[in-house]
Amino acid sequence: MNRKVTLIKNSTLLHKSKGYSKISNIMWCMVVLLAIIITGCKKDDFEGEVTGLCPVVVSTDPMDKAVDVVLDKLVSATFNTDMNPATINNTTFTIKQGTTLIAGKVAPTASGKTFTFKPDAALAPFTTYTGTITAAATDTLRTAMVSDYVWTFTTIPQVTLSSNPVAGGTTAGAGTFAQGSLVTVTATPNTGFTFTNWTENGVLASTSSNYQFTMAGNRALVANFSPVTAGTSAVNLSSSPAAGGTTTGAGSFNTGSTVTVTASPNSGYTFVNWTEGGNVVSTSSNYQFVLTGNRTLVANFSIVPSSQFAINLSSNPAAGGSTSGSGSYPAGSSRTVTATANTGYTFANWTENGVVVSTSSSYTFVLNANKTLVANFTPNTFTLNVTAVNGTVTKNPDQPTYNNGTTVQLTATPNSGFTFTSWSGDASGSANPLTVTMNANKNITANFTAVIPPVIPPVIPPVIPPVIPPVIPPVAPLFSSIFGAFGGSAGITNQGINTVINNGSIGTTGVSTLITGFHDGTTGDVYTETPLNKGLVTGRIHTAPPPPGSAASSAIAAQALVAMNAFYVSISPANRPGGTILSNDELGGRTLAPGTYKSASGTYMITNGNLTLDAQGNSNAVWVFQVPTALTVGVAGPTGARSIILTNGALARNVYWYVGTAATINAAGGGTMVGTIISSAGVTFSTAGNTVQTVLNGRALSLVASVTMVNTTINVPQ
Repeated sequence: MNRKVTLIKNSTLLHKSKGYSKISNIMWCMVVLLAIIITGCKKDDFEGEVTGLCPVVVSTDPMDKAVDVVLDKLVSATFNTDMNPATINNTTFTIKQGTTLIAGKVAPTASGKTFTFKPDAALAPFTTYTGTITAAATDTLRTAMVSDYVWTFTTIPQVTLSSNPVAGGTTAGAGTFAQGSLVTVTATPNTGFTFTNWTENGVLASTSSNYQFTMAGNRALVANFSPVTAGTSAVNLSSSPAAGGTTTGAGSFNTGSTVTVTASPNSGYTFVNWTEGGNVVSTSSNYQFVLTGNRTLVANFSIVPSSQFAINLSSNPAAGGSTSGSGSYPAGSSRTVTATANTGYTFANWTENGVVVSTSSSYTFVLNANKTLVANFTPNTFTLNVTAVNGTVTKNPDQPTYNNGTTVQLTATPNSGFTFTSWSGDASGSANPLTVTMNANKNITANFTAVIPPVIPPVIPPVIPPVIPPVIPPVAPLFSSIFGAFGGSAGITNQGINTVINNGSIGTTGVSTLITGFHDGTTGDVYTETPLNKGLVTGRIHTAPPPPGSAASSAIAAQALVAMNAFYVSISPANRPGGTILSNDELGGRTLAPGTYKSASGTYMITNGNLTLDAQGNSNAVWVFQVPTALTVGVAGPTGARSIILTNGALARNVYWYVGTAATINAAGGGTMVGTIISSAGVTFSTAGNTVQTVLNGRALSLVASVTMVNTTINVPQ
């Protein structure tokens, strides 16, 4: 804009040329001067002319209404003319957030037209700021701006991450990201923890350790982790690449339980496979397995090339079955996808966007677009019939049929004059209530026994001598089991060619591969038997799948382990107090009457000869040996075997060994052991290579660790 500095001269010449009087010229000059004062600065009509321009802001950085501005931004303003630096300061050049003035430093640049504002601290994420240059700013000719210049800009949003608890794991993916962009954050649990979920302000955001979302303002996410407790194993999941997809199914679960994990690809990706330690374990996005220990699984995804279409598959429900055929393939190619039902489910159909496209488990089609297919499965249903005479049984829940895997609680109530004693049919034991897992049609009977009323002795006249009641022998502990050997969740190993389990079964709550060197005498099923380890079980072998293990056998093994634990606790030092502490913990060479015997040092040994148990004519006589740590029978050498001798009516079924850690029976082979051994950490008979037969008249039951036998005969008491 120009000041009217030439108007007086031009007007005077004009008036002179027309012969106006001197007075008229003076008056005219006064009018023009007044016009100059009133008009001030206006826009220049000539490009490039700078002389006499009024100062204005021609640009700012960031520009007006800018978004996604970085947090360490150096804000600048550029004028159309050189400005007086003394007038561009923290009073005339300000940045505010709302009404709050942002502290910073104003400085000129070398050009003389551009000035910068550097905040003392980083700007807040996803926040709108207002910049102002006031009219008090003047140019080098001391000309002020006509009015204040005001503009606004918004900073870039930020993702912040934290772990709960801090020791639970680590996170990755925090930072600043443009509005509308895709962001992926990752949570990785530390040893002893599993990932649980992502939350924001206490609200669940995702259950996948790889969480992808569209940026829409600041995000403050918390990765929550849970400790792995005793008796459980961890399932940890991740995605590769992290942006490829999400996973569900991580956590800690009871060891021996069945777990299903699911991988879901993000847009532009397809699922490839599950790997563990770099090895492929499944090509189905829904992977089901029996949990025998900690698992660390990676869901692998691949980018769909621009020239191909994607096939993405999933199962409904996730535990219903597996699928194959996912991936990216050329347009127009013929593709086949396959669905396989898990145990307890039946394939129903394939659907796409909720519409049935095939009822065949193998579905073939021409790939002319991206396809997202769901394999639908229906749970098998089973009936539960309960018989009760002289009592009643309630079912919870009480339904005509039950889906596969449903648990039902049975509670037996005896009629007056009767007592509940046991379950039979498709259940065993005396637990009441009883939990039944429905994995087949089941018929269960509740057995009740009449209560014998007490005998009331007749009133004897005083003259008659008092009657001395007969001595009633002690009642043996009511514990029996179909199992001659039980290997907790770790299994049973036979390393000899002449191992036999007579009158009983063997089992584990683990998978069938944990039983080695045996064959089932009732079904003929073989468990990793070789010419060097042939073991005959005259009863059954009960394990979890894979076959020949089954869900039904697994349920029997699990129920038996519960009963074993309960009896183990009942004969422990805490629940069976009193008893005899011998002069030392060597039992060899002794003859012991019925009773409870406690170890002074925590161990018992039968090494200095055989141990004799004398029932003194009482067939119900009971021996309970409490060994807080280890039990050792026998010594090294060909003549080192030791035995237990039963005399005067003593029975093997009434001898019990409570072992806190492990039991080692005649490591050199040979000898006859007696009683039910219940150990916390395994039982071992003989050692590999020994050919001398070792005998146990009783049971070898381990609650956690494995049982190992070499040319061993176990005769299960009846």
